Amino acid sequence: MERVVTIVGGGLSGLSLGIGLQRRGISVILHEAGIYPRHRVCGEFICGTSPGTLRALGIEDLFDDATKHRSTAWFFRGRRILKAELPEGLGISRFALDERLSKKFREVGGLLRERSRERPSQKDGLVWCAGKTPEKGDWIGLKCHLLGLELVADLEMHLASNGYVGLGRVEQGKINVCGLFRLEPGHSGKGIEIFEKYLRAGGLRDLAGRISSARADEKSFLGVAGFRLGRQKFQEGIAALGDAWGMIPPFTGNGMSMAFESAELATELLRDWHGGKTSWQETIRRLRERQERLFGGRMFWARLMHPFLTTHAGQAFFTVVSRSGLLPFESCFRVLR
Repeated sequence: MERVVTIVGGGLSGLSLGIGLQRRGISVILHEAGIYPRHRVCGEFICGTSPGTLRALGIEDLFDDATKHRSTAWFFRGRRILKAELPEGLGISRFALDERLSKKFREVGGLLRERSRERPSQKDGLVWCAGKTPEKGDWIGLKCHLLGLELVADLEMHLASNGYVGLGRVEQGKINVCGLFRLEPGHSGKGIEIFEKYLRAGGLRDLAGRISSARADEKSFLGVAGFRLGRQKFQEGIAALGDAWGMIPPFTGNGMSMAFESAELATELLRDWHGGKTSWQETIRRLRERQERLFGGRMFWARLMHPFLTTHAGQAFFTVVSRSGLLPFESCFRVLR
């Protein structure tokens, strides 16, 4: 009897894994709770994924028209404290990318079941890519696309007393604005209004004014509350991948890259299981070990740096070091990839 891989979660890791497996002759059923196309809370910036990874998964052509990013500027409550060059990064919305990936998955023969919810289980061949965790955290992510907003660099990062915000270009002249804030139940409102409340509460009044003067795509506004950063906790016997294994703090700009890298390493492990070379439990063990080997260092340094960007004392230190020219930006950037 042929072994079939079942993937739960049709985000970047789930879809790219499904495509990679189907291209190797392995049948995949993918369950996605939503429908395509859809918006996701995401920085929509890819930096650190090698062309070889995208080529191995068979998805490199999906990025031919992605926006190129080469510079970044960081601000502390409206004052620029750092400007630096980046290795080439790519900007593309999840609305466009997830739609392209889902179409590619179907083209290579994958069975995609939208509006389909599954529960984590220890079933052989089931890979959990949904990114949901049993534990709740104290962060909220907010995202919106804007038109008519000028940037001083390809990527802007703004530090606030309650979190931070990133702005980057995606397709069709749009700017993706994505923020991570400490959850405050008292901040209520609709659409971009709640985003502006968090910005003003964090001392980013100038940025809130820039955003309010731009044209917001209200359909792109999205918020996700109560999630936690770092390694996620699942019961033993679950093959977790991507954000379901661990959610890196978004200031790194590395979440999308890790999704593709995790899909690449899982593709080879699942091919061995499909061919009867390894048991399912052995496959899970190897998957966890290889994710730890590949991402453990990044997660450690990201969690170490995160307090410097989200606490008053840390931000003050980061600002002084950055403005004095003593911040080893390239070294920090390198250890997060």
